[in-house]
Amino acid sequence: MILFELIEYDILRVIWWVLLGVLLIGFALTDGFDMGVGALLPFVAKTDIERRVAINTVGPVWEGNQVWFVLGGGAIFAAWPPLYAVSFSGFYLAMFVILAAMILRPVGFKYRSKRDSQAWRDGWDWALFIGGAVPALLFGVAVGNVLLGVPFYLTEDLMPMYEGNALVKFVGLLRPFGLLAGVVSLSMLILHGAAWLSLKASGVVAIRAREIGTWAGVVALVTYALAGLWLAVGIDGFTLGEVAANGPSNPLYSEVTRGGSWLGAYAARPWIAIAPAMGFAGIALAVLGLRAGREVSTLLWSKLGITGIISSVGLTMFPFILPSTVDSNSSLTVWDASSSHQTLFVMLVATAIFLPLILAYTAWVYKVLWGKVTVEDITDTAY
Repeated sequence: MILFELIEYDILRVIWWVLLGVLLIGFALTDGFDMGVGALLPFVAKTDIERRVAINTVGPVWEGNQVWFVLGGGAIFAAWPPLYAVSFSGFYLAMFVILAAMILRPVGFKYRSKRDSQAWRDGWDWALFIGGAVPALLFGVAVGNVLLGVPFYLTEDLMPMYEGNALVKFVGLLRPFGLLAGVVSLSMLILHGAAWLSLKASGVVAIRAREIGTWAGVVALVTYALAGLWLAVGIDGFTLGEVAANGPSNPLYSEVTRGGSWLGAYAARPWIAIAPAMGFAGIALAVLGLRAGREVSTLLWSKLGITGIISSVGLTMFPFILPSTVDSNSSLTVWDASSSHQTLFVMLVATAIFLPLILAYTAWVYKVLWGKVTVEDITDTAY
């Protein structure tokens, strides 16, 4: 109880904003290479045995990696209910497509080897490709649209409202900048998957992964730079007026104006430039690592790049979480879209207990499964 009183509401809101970022980054760092391997599968592996090598690098760990996705969704639901309601209402069809694609992965893993038919296995391999490439692309499209702003408004009783049906809202997400952000995400995760295959696969699969991953890294660097330039000169940002950081969670109490550039945040908080610097440096060093044939360091550089790129979005937008293009005052921010003080505190205590356990278990699993997957290793496997 004493600790509850010591941690003020505004501090808890920032803590949960950081924790949400940690969970999303954790998902990208772990399940991201699963998606990258899926997107690479038809191109790095030409024969059935080569594809089994690639698949078995992620087969034992993908389920554990998706824990981060579940935790991220749960954190949004519990810590940021308005964000959950608004984003899932507006991105409903996009979320459905992402989940449908992700469901193809476990089905593909379980069923591709159930029949000794090349056509059957090829079909499931393309399903695994869809399960990797589509979510990687659409997650980036969603982030791009968050930066652009989403066309919603809140009624007096805080009900989110959109115009148009689900299909119209889905097509509306496919704006040029959103698609560019999708390419950043897809190429970034393909690089990450290539770094993973370079570490875990053997033979020609690893060689092809290094070659394709190098080009994916170049694309990620170029498109990330273009996205930053576009933000600087072509997209209006949002500005939050005076706000009570300890006030109630009601976005309609805030005054938000649109204008200027998102990148004005770097003049106000110069230290946040470390995030894009990490993004560029990590991706560039991962590309060089792939070309040089380095393994562990390449995967670590790839993780650094992903951390920097995702962090740059959150730090650039702070304190905004989901801005509105229809009614600026309906925009969701860190200060007005959270759960209650008590809810955030109870969740923080639970997180302090269980997150270290998840990290410890994850580290143990990867230690146990350390080493390359070879043709000899997969002779008797199910995938």
